[in-house]
Amino acid sequence: MQLDDIISAVKSAHDSRTPLRIRGAGSKDFYGGLLAGEVLDVSGHRGIVAYEPTELYITAKCGTPLDEIEAALAENGQMLAFEPPLFGGATVGGCVAAGLSGPRRQQAGAVRDFVLGVKLVDGTGQMLNFGGQVMKNVAGYDVSRLIAGSLGTLGVIAEVTLKVLPRPVAETTLVFDCDATEAIRRLNEWGGQPLPVSASFWHDGQLWLRLSGARAAVEAATAKLGGNPTVNPEKHWISIREQTHSAFAASPLWRLAVPSTAPGLDLDGLRAIEWGGALRWYAGAVDGDHAAVRAAATRLGGHAVLYRAPESLRCLEGAFTPLPPALLALHRRLKKAFDPAGILNPGRLYAEF
Repeated sequence: MQLDDIISAVKSAHDSRTPLRIRGAGSKDFYGGLLAGEVLDVSGHRGIVAYEPTELYITAKCGTPLDEIEAALAENGQMLAFEPPLFGGATVGGCVAAGLSGPRRQQAGAVRDFVLGVKLVDGTGQMLNFGGQVMKNVAGYDVSRLIAGSLGTLGVIAEVTLKVLPRPVAETTLVFDCDATEAIRRLNEWGGQPLPVSASFWHDGQLWLRLSGARAAVEAATAKLGGNPTVNPEKHWISIREQTHSAFAASPLWRLAVPSTAPGLDLDGLRAIEWGGALRWYAGAVDGDHAAVRAAATRLGGHAVLYRAPESLRCLEGAFTPLPPALLALHRRLKKAFDPAGILNPGRLYAEF
């Protein structure tokens, strides 16, 4: 598929007011709200456009599989530091559109922190360019990062430029036996110290801590923290990144973002704690009190996402926390500016658009 094909398809849909469902590999069809509209398959628009290891950036077309990008980076000892899930074939366009980050987000930051530029086909079929290839060229309104996590509701990501980073020189994983309350306490204590913590994961009475960085720093932190070193932890972190770990097996599955210092929530079904205590995963019954889950997160200054559940339930309850009126009005104005006919992924982010 060529870029002209995408532009032509969007223009035609705009003129006929035909809703479009943008799809790459479909690896995140479970995420978000309604899956509606005629499928616009962009998986054929693929390939690495530019990669400059010395400048720490890579540019790729939207349908490029993430594993191809990671293979190219690995040859030069580099990585996508936000550690996005591959989910058996995820594309770079879907990666940015969904905005999902993996375990290393605790240390490196989120997807949007690494988006340097995007080429976007808006809802009228117009080609837009935002950002650049290096940080010093990124000026003006930071629309590139606005696109991260928008779930294709503002435009079709045709091409994206991402910042890359060197892989750590040394890495080790320690395991501690403790309950959830103690895990939160320890994670916040360690978070206030100059320790090279790159990932953390608590589940079922065990806290896993990954240390990454200079060899001397990792060795010093290992000696200070103690714990039980693991021999081959890579499979464990991959299972967390790809969410094949048993902690993510529940459905419905709630993803709560709260302050890292927040105490345990008065909710049943705690499955896991990540990102230094700031990300909590909860299992919930299909007929459970979903309002109580959202309210519990809101009381602590956070929010809750109905992360994985039957589509009927996601559409009924809404995958994301409802927006207050002022913020909803802002989102609607953005949607109107980028997609005036409302044809792109309608209902995927919020039912109102």
